[in-house]
Amino acid sequence: MKYRLLAGGSVLVLTAALSACSSSSGTDSGNGDGDGRTTVDVWLMRDSVSDGFQKEFTADFEKRHPAIDVKIQIQEWDGIGQKITAALASNDAPDVIEAGNTQVAQFAESGGLLDLSDRTEELNGEDWLTGLAEPGSYEGKQYGIPYYAANRVVVYRTDLFEKAGVDASAITTREQWIDATARLDKGGTQGIYLPGQMWYALAGFIWDEGGDLAVESGGKWSGALDSPEALRGMAFYKKLQALGKGPKDSDEDDPPQAEVMAQGQVAQVIQTPGAAGVIAEQNPGLKDKLAFFPIPGRTADTPGAVFTGGSDLVVPAAAAHPDEAVAFIKELTGDTWQKKLAVAMSYVPNRTSLASAVADDPGAAAMAAGAANGHATPNTPGWAAVEAENPIKDYMTAVLTGGDPAKEAAKASADITRAMNAGS
Repeated sequence: MKYRLLAGGSVLVLTAALSACSSSSGTDSGNGDGDGRTTVDVWLMRDSVSDGFQKEFTADFEKRHPAIDVKIQIQEWDGIGQKITAALASNDAPDVIEAGNTQVAQFAESGGLLDLSDRTEELNGEDWLTGLAEPGSYEGKQYGIPYYAANRVVVYRTDLFEKAGVDASAITTREQWIDATARLDKGGTQGIYLPGQMWYALAGFIWDEGGDLAVESGGKWSGALDSPEALRGMAFYKKLQALGKGPKDSDEDDPPQAEVMAQGQVAQVIQTPGAAGVIAEQNPGLKDKLAFFPIPGRTADTPGAVFTGGSDLVVPAAAAHPDEAVAFIKELTGDTWQKKLAVAMSYVPNRTSLASAVADDPGAAAMAAGAANGHATPNTPGWAAVEAENPIKDYMTAVLTGGDPAKEAAKASADITRAMNAGS
């Protein structure tokens, strides 16, 4: 299974997106074939469900709702942000759209989404994953309904841990993790491969310390990397990163972490569990030597904070069939189908009370444990400008190469503040 962490969509030329939307949405604004049945048009993203799951769910839903037909169209992630924006501005929007959790705020800001705040109780909102629910809200209203999640864990080599006398199950705190990684970082083995610009991992350490990437006050957002809490998070990152040979000036995609670990000299990486499959493909000798544990927290009673990637389901304000759309969402995000989806796709269910559904999947179980302390990036449309420029990466490299942490953090925080408020 290939896991995807979502953080917004790529940008296409607007006219192309409009053309694609009008030509491919195929939205049926009428009632089926004139027989009194309603067709609910749904956009789901590539790889969010398998063909088998989609067929099974659709058949069951239509049996339970005999007056509703379901028409699911699979969309590509590339360019989806602009395509959704175009759909929301048109009179031909689908009834349900799957959106990356961090995308919801920008769509809600446009006024293009239906406020579902009064439906949260019937949609089991009491224990939604925070990392999906919070970015699904905007200005106190709930627009996105949590669908599924994925987050990073520690992917490790069981043979190297055994050789070093390290028991992975005993690593429950960050200090224990540091001690174990130092023991692994010997004899030609890298204790951990941690690139210098893996800012999502840094965010987790900052959240662990009680800090954040940016904070809002009086309607204005300000970068917060220079807070004492954030500086402690960066200090821990630097300490961990030094226990391997990860480059200080690139992120996890340059080179891809899985490729590096497949070379055989790395004991750990921070990645989604799907990386294990990529590693084994490139080095079949490691197929049965890879396992997982949640990123450790400051204390043993709470796992490390993680960025929760995943999706929410939204209903366009212009949807032709909003009540039927909610009925669809209620079924897909309810107990029965969340459990089936988690097992079928190795995802984390949308609610903490459903985590046991993936207990027999080691990778997904480790994700679910970490997801209990899941977080999201600052919930504002302005965050997209920060990610586009990403001064956090430059800040990390500067600190790892000897720069003064406080000075570099102040500079990066100023850049974040400017980017987040550029349009205000």
